[in-house]
Amino acid sequence: MIRWSYLTACGSLIALIFLCLAWELRLAPVQPGGSWLALKCLPLLVPLFGILHGRRYTYQWASMMILLYFTEGIVRATTETGTGQSLAIAETGLAVTFFVAAVAYARLSRRSAK
Repeated sequence: MIRWSYLTACGSLIALIFLCLAWELRLAPVQPGGSWLALKCLPLLVPLFGILHGRRYTYQWASMMILLYFTEGIVRATTETGTGQSLAIAETGLAVTFFVAAVAYARLSRRSAK
């Protein structure tokens, strides 16, 4: 179970980084030709190495940070149409997936659980 949560968290975080970049640079940018909103993926790079190395503390705080992306996804899913709405729904799904996997990993990797 701990391996599943580790792989799911890593995969969903990496997928969310690529989704944010593709969304704002190519698929449905706010402005034609791309927008500065692509920089929203930079905060996702901060916990990336801690997540990949299985650091429990990183999983704990990253699970709180990911809620910002969940919130953005919900807002944009209800206010945009077409491709933007589909991408927002995907962002929300990836954020929820990461959150569940990160909480599961943090819980299963504590000393008392071993």
